[in-house]
Amino acid sequence: SYSPKAREAPAIAMLRGKDPLSIAERAEESDPVWTLEQMLSSPTIASKAWAHRQYDSTVRTSTVIGPGEGDAAVIRVRGTRKALALKTDCNGRYVYLDPRMGGRIAVAEAARNVACTGARPMAITNCLNFGNPTRPEVFYQLKEAVAGMGEACRALETPVTGGNVSLYNENPSGAVYPTPVIGMVGLIEDIDHVTRSVFSNDGDAILLLGDTLAELGGSEYLSRIHGTVLGAPPQCDPARERRLIDTLLDAIKAGYVASAHDCSDGGLAVCIAESCVGNRDDLYGASIDLTALGDLPARALLYSESQARILISTTAPDAVAAAAKSAGVPCRRIGTVKRATKVIEFKLRSRQFSAPLARLAAAYHDAIPNIMARTPEHAATDLQTAGAA
Repeated sequence: SYSPKAREAPAIAMLRGKDPLSIAERAEESDPVWTLEQMLSSPTIASKAWAHRQYDSTVRTSTVIGPGEGDAAVIRVRGTRKALALKTDCNGRYVYLDPRMGGRIAVAEAARNVACTGARPMAITNCLNFGNPTRPEVFYQLKEAVAGMGEACRALETPVTGGNVSLYNENPSGAVYPTPVIGMVGLIEDIDHVTRSVFSNDGDAILLLGDTLAELGGSEYLSRIHGTVLGAPPQCDPARERRLIDTLLDAIKAGYVASAHDCSDGGLAVCIAESCVGNRDDLYGASIDLTALGDLPARALLYSESQARILISTTAPDAVAAAAKSAGVPCRRIGTVKRATKVIEFKLRSRQFSAPLARLAAAYHDAIPNIMARTPEHAATDLQTAGAA
């Protein structure tokens, strides 16, 4: 058999061993709204409407959830009451820091995304993007990431139907982040169960399914606010992910869930904010109390990317909590949707603050258009070119 040499790069192992909480907070972080705005304006998190508005996202008359309306796209199966949910996902930083864990997370997060629309995850395809596999450090990443993907697929019963491989993605400074992109498809049995990601009913209870731990390694917070990639990525237990998804889908089928949003990139604060301002034409405020989530540092509580978490809004919090308890899934009520308010009120053990919806919506929706806007320098070049002509 062909067994190339595989070994982890010592420099990456050293990065993984560093403690994210050892990084001092920036002075600007004394204003928690500033930090949340910075997170929402990260291109990784910000609304991608600038891009998807430039192409036709309507599949004949079958599109049920289009880009930006939910955690996955949903397409009706014509002539039936069924629908397909589709999502692509991967966090290259996680795979870089811990390829096996990153591979698990890529599959699990894609599964959560389709589940949040009301779909049972059914199967995956993939595109494995790596550097030169003849280098032992790169082959180690490829081997471990595929192993992690397999572990998650077996637990979630999502077979790999196909895929492709893109190798030798390098330049003189090194290889790209190892990025095994997962394409997940899920099945919605009844179109009435389609669920979106934004809050839509005043007074709904806001519940968090899953536990929040101090897991900032490889996070968007570290990358965006501190410009660094280090620490161990969040742990991912595929069996726990399966229980979470089963619990969510049962609650959706019972009619309990008004909205469902995967809590991952950017952490809980970003997830809550996206649920409030994701639809710019219909903003919702919220009152959030995180004091019951434990005595974590504020930035870990707000921006940890612990896996197996989903944020839902519901008119039946007791029924959801009872179902979650019987399945062994942690469930806590953390707030209430408040349409009339113009802020998200956050209460932590260490502080309280209010984040104005207008500022959060501007950060989230205007970030990419502002990045892509033509600058005065562009305009000057246009004038020079026109004059020369």
